[in-house]
Amino acid sequence: MQTDLTNYPTHPPTNDPTLAIIGGTGKEGRALAFRFARAGVRVLIGSRDAAKGQTAAQELNARLGWTGVEGYANRDAAARADIVLLAVPYAGMTPILEDLGDAARGKIVVNIASSLDPERKSRAKPPPAGSVTAEVQRFFGDTARVVCAFQNIAPEKLAAVEEQIDSDVIVCGNDKDARARVVELIRRIGIDAFDGGALANAVAVEAMTAILIAVNIQYKVRGAGIRLTGVPRA
Repeated sequence: MQTDLTNYPTHPPTNDPTLAIIGGTGKEGRALAFRFARAGVRVLIGSRDAAKGQTAAQELNARLGWTGVEGYANRDAAARADIVLLAVPYAGMTPILEDLGDAARGKIVVNIASSLDPERKSRAKPPPAGSVTAEVQRFFGDTARVVCAFQNIAPEKLAAVEEQIDSDVIVCGNDKDARARVVELIRRIGIDAFDGGALANAVAVEAMTAILIAVNIQYKVRGAGIRLTGVPRA
């Protein structure tokens, strides 16, 4: 059963794990930063401009009532974190990955982007590696453990931070421990997350985003999501 986010309690940040949100000054990044920080996760906001990252962190701290959120340049945020979440679109991802470089070495890297046709986002368009998540894993090689997450939750749903999210998150990647840690992390913010298996399965998770966008258009709704049936819920 999911956590009801009405009057959701806030908790000062703990030290384990530390989450860097790369692109944390954007709409989706800010929403995730707020949700994780409110749940007690130590959050580092990453930006191409360190000053913008610091400003975003200060704004979040003001909303939360403490000073636990920190802002850095992307590379510095990644270097200080245990888990690195990429809140950046696929189209602009390559220079950001190049900037991170060795800062992501040994870390869990979470990709939230989907492989969509840039001309028509209601259609899937897998990249050469099969998925954006696989492209990120290919870039880092064996120096980082890459998983996908949050592809099937609309940005509008994430941004409505006082509302309960009734969509599930599926986490795929080749490292079982990395999947388990990310599933556990996501559940801390009141969203049900499930282990979806190997990295090869990320292509299905990312393609589902295009299907959900098509559903939104066809039925004139916003924020269509997915729910798994027949699985145990905490």
